[in-house]
Amino acid sequence: MTHQPTAAVLLIGDELLSGRTRDINLQQIAQFLEPLGIPVLEARTVPDIQDEIVAAVNALRAKYTYVFTTGGIGPTHDDITADAIAAAFGVGISEHPDALRDMAARYAAMNTEFTAPRRRMARVPHGASLVANPVSGAPGFQMENVFTLAGVPQIARAMLEDIGPRLRSGAVVHKVTVRGKGLREGDLAEALGQIAQDSPGVGIGSYPWYGAIDDHGVALVARSTDPAALAVVQSRLEALARSLGAIPEIQ
Repeated sequence: MTHQPTAAVLLIGDELLSGRTRDINLQQIAQFLEPLGIPVLEARTVPDIQDEIVAAVNALRAKYTYVFTTGGIGPTHDDITADAIAAAFGVGISEHPDALRDMAARYAAMNTEFTAPRRRMARVPHGASLVANPVSGAPGFQMENVFTLAGVPQIARAMLEDIGPRLRSGAVVHKVTVRGKGLREGDLAEALGQIAQDSPGVGIGSYPWYGAIDDHGVALVARSTDPAALAVVQSRLEALARSLGAIPEIQ
């Protein structure tokens, strides 16, 4: 049996840490990888500081099968991710001829000047392979097990389509959600802990929701690569919900 591949996501940008920009890239990367059997096990957010990016990249690429970075590959002075990736791998960086050719043609077709700042987006670390960007043209790139994507969510999601075929898939994680309206975590905690203890191959989480006064409860989520084990846990979660007076809703 091959080792289960894993992933980490590194979100880069001062705007994320300041709260100015809301991140959705972590969610869409995790959702893209889940059907491939590649769980995201860690996410970090770092500022636009090269030493911080380098340290995070080197730590994550040594720990996980794949690392996905987002942000910092645009045309402005604070877009330093490409330089940081090059530094992390100890290689040089320069304009990639294929990226330069394709971007020049794209800007010419748009009747837009291909300025020096725009040319910066053609710079990639030496030895990296390009990741196609069908949205705006400026590519991402792959350096060994590290994939560098744009920060704009629409572009990052489009880049994932070019990355998918390069990834080694693992065992798909199946999941089921048992929602119980009116449930409270304090009432089910002890029994839920026992179910988790009895089911070492299944991950179980408890997620309360609060809507209106008459709309609250707990969603019990179970995940496993073993469908049979998952089915057993689902039955126990449904029984737990019923024992506390809730009608289980399966998702």
